[in-house]
Amino acid sequence: MIRHTVCFTLVHEAGSAEEVAFLTEGAADLAAIPGVHDFEVARQVGKGPHLFQFAMSFDGRAEYDAYNVHPVHQEFVATRWATEVADFTEFDFVPYERIS
Repeated sequence: MIRHTVCFTLVHEAGSAEEVAFLTEGAADLAAIPGVHDFEVARQVGKGPHLFQFAMSFDGRAEYDAYNVHPVHQEFVATRWATEVADFTEFDFVPYERIS
């Protein structure tokens, strides 16, 4: 299992129609890509530098790799992400297995 998270800040004004459109349309498009599970959109309430997060899970590396090259993901990155995201940080996690 891989948990993919991207924390980001948008160029849009807080609460604007553009902000809402990016979050709702992005979630709908990306969550529909085969292999994506447990897609979530979250808003920062702490002290981190980014206001939003997209998070999703994949069963394994093959699904994660397929997502990254999927045409819907590629188009979203090229047409929306590149122009509407001011800054971001990406994290990809796998479950920690403690060595006994």
